[in-house]
This record gives sequence, C-alpha cells and structure tokens, in this order.
Amino acid sequence: MARKEFVRLMEENIWTLDKIADKLRLERVDTTGYPRQMMSILVRLHNGGRARLKDIARREHVSAPNLCAAFRKLEADGLVIRTIDEEDRRNTWYCVSPAGAELARSAMDMFRTGIERVFSSLSREDEAHLTDALRTMRDIIKKVELNNEQN
Repeated sequence: MARKEFVRLMEENIWTLDKIADKLRLERVDTTGYPRQMMSILVRLHNGGRARLKDIARREHVSAPNLCAAFRKLEADGLVIRTIDEEDRRNTWYCVSPAGAELARSAMDMFRTGIERVFSSLSREDEAHLTDALRTMRDIIKKVELNNEQN
C-alpha cells in the first residue's frame, strides 16, 4: 500500500511541477526569441559543461540529426562552439560561447523570477516546509541516480 501511494504521489507531483515548468518555459521563450527546446539545450549545456553530441541527444531524447540542426543554428548565432575530438574524430563536442553563457544565465534568471512569482503567495511556514521537502527529495533522488549508475 505504501509503494502505491508513493508512486501516486510522485506521479501527481511530477505532473504538477511539469505544468509549472511549462508555464515558466513559455514566458521565458517569448523573451529570448528561441524555441523552448533550443533554450533548454543551451541552459543544460551551460550548466553541465562541454558535452558530446550523442550524450546531449540521449539526455534531450532527440535524435542526433535533429539535434545537429538546432546546434547549427546556435553555432551560427554564436551561442555554442563546436569542436571535433582529436582522439576520435567521430565525436563532436559542444560548449557554450561567452554569448551563449550570457543568454543561458539570462534565461535562468527569468526562470527563477517566474518561480518566485508563482510561489509568492506562500506563507513563510509553507515555504520552509516545501524547501525542506524539496531538499530531502533532491538528496534521495541523487542517491537513486548513483545507485542506478553503479548497476
């Protein structure tokens, strides 16, 4: 019974957070001029650092050819830098340029401002409870990720 409640609560919270994230993404995209997926890729690349195309494709659940088109646009706009791996020329590495980092930071600031706006009506007590719950959730999910990587 406890497992079923856990699964139901996870599902409910994921859907709720997804609705909030969609609202925040729509607001952010309107101000950057880039499609949501491109901004997501840029922000994740900024946060995660240099990555290979195939790893980004897997993480974003996008085929490598479709991702190439997005990266061509980002590269043409001076937001990402593409380099060929000298040790294995089949691999292409991407990282954000200084202009890309600036745009990613701006998008993240807009995202944070949106979160503050969405949750501005929370009482201090509810905010403290939610903060504690989110911190606990983050720590447990990190443990789960480590266990899954080791298996």
